[in-house]
Amino acid sequence: MTELNNGTLSELPSNVAAPPYDRTRLRPGIAHFGVGNFHRAHQASYIDRCLALPDQNDWGIVGIGLSGGERSRKKADQFRSQDCLYSLTVAPAKGDTSVRVIGAQLDYLLAPEQPAEVRTLLTDPALRIATLTITEGGYHVDPGSGAFATDHPDVAHDLTGNGDLRTVFGFVTEALARRRSAGIKPFTVVSCDNLRHNGEVARAAFVGFANAMDQDLGAWIDANVMFPNSLVDRITPSVSAEDAARLTQASGLADQIPVVAEEFSQWVIEDRFTDGRPALEEVGVQFSDQVKLWEQVKVRVLNAGHLTLTYPGLLLGYREVAEAMRDPQVPVLLGRFLDKIVLPLLEPPRDVDLVDYENTVLERFSNEAMHDQLTRIASDSASKVPVFLTTTIQQVLARGTDHRIPAFVLAAWSRVLRETDDDGKDFEVTEPRLDDSARQLLISGDPREALGIEPLRASGASEHADFVATFESYRRALAERGAKATLSTVLEATSG
Repeated sequence: MTELNNGTLSELPSNVAAPPYDRTRLRPGIAHFGVGNFHRAHQASYIDRCLALPDQNDWGIVGIGLSGGERSRKKADQFRSQDCLYSLTVAPAKGDTSVRVIGAQLDYLLAPEQPAEVRTLLTDPALRIATLTITEGGYHVDPGSGAFATDHPDVAHDLTGNGDLRTVFGFVTEALARRRSAGIKPFTVVSCDNLRHNGEVARAAFVGFANAMDQDLGAWIDANVMFPNSLVDRITPSVSAEDAARLTQASGLADQIPVVAEEFSQWVIEDRFTDGRPALEEVGVQFSDQVKLWEQVKVRVLNAGHLTLTYPGLLLGYREVAEAMRDPQVPVLLGRFLDKIVLPLLEPPRDVDLVDYENTVLERFSNEAMHDQLTRIASDSASKVPVFLTTTIQQVLARGTDHRIPAFVLAAWSRVLRETDDDGKDFEVTEPRLDDSARQLLISGDPREALGIEPLRASGASEHADFVATFESYRRALAERGAKATLSTVLEATSG
């Protein structure tokens, strides 16, 4: 096995592509908060290709981790021991995999242990973009009112101004304030999370935080900082210890932090940047004034489709997406949800055929080479369901169209929260934003109250008696008859 660090880039195995540029000439121009697998396979991959172009060497990335603890410290040590290099394996549905080393990340800062270094980075005039993958639920913006919630413990702590900062809002807002005082241009803030209108949500969050500290600062950020909307798309599974062993065996690299992704990748973004940007259009990024339309198509087809197959898939005993797609009923449910409910409600971007888009998504879900975990998709559903399903449910209820499949999906989610499939085998899904009371209501509580919990409140489902009754009938059927029989009932009822 070949160790992975700057000193071994000229000695990589023949099947592994090295960064096609001199890393010693790179300078950091981007700070990224939340260095997970998706960022490493998506945004960092695009920047990696940019760095090989002429006059692009000042767009290197510095990753920033916000969490403390042993796991976060181990992650930081892994990055540093490999000079922030890692391998990206691309697994197409057909054909051979390919492996390349990504060199776009130049450093990794662990904010709880290196707050001064984070401050220095964010106030450096060379730093011109801050990007985020902090999860759908990490923005603390109420979907109904659009207000930023200041009562989260870490947010409240940062607003006091006492002690070390804990949140991205604290670090970014402080840096923008310092840049304003020093006459340095503000950086652009780019959300790369699966949120509709993610730039607008990010603006609401950071301006809301700043307003809670100093309304003059909030007004300045609102007027001077760009928050472009962007759509991001690439299926990137979690990497277990077994997956890592398989990837390193295939690549020949002793890589502690390998990542794997599908061949498909898409990034659509508004061309609104405060102080320049990389030449992303040269490496496949689409600049568009219709990002909001792209967002709704992707979120309501791909992301909602993922949830629609994942919940019954887990209950049926499957653990991977492609495995669930081999079930005779699951693809039928998914196709019926998209064809009969979602697509008729969508306005596509220019030159986008929704049927072609749906077919591409279904092909991606069936990619056997991906080994994408259903538990990955099901985890943190309390953040995902409001983003991916709310608008569809609202429109279905407003128009009086068939609500049975959305009701079944929510009932299946409630059953998944028991973390046991119909054969009695356990699985684990994490719900960091769902308290015990809401969890128990979804599992077995009063159905109207269950549909009125915070993640589902904006959908309005709890106010529609027919939806409540259908949800409860499917929840009982899943408990008494199991997922296979209940799914058959759903498909029979919606076959017309």
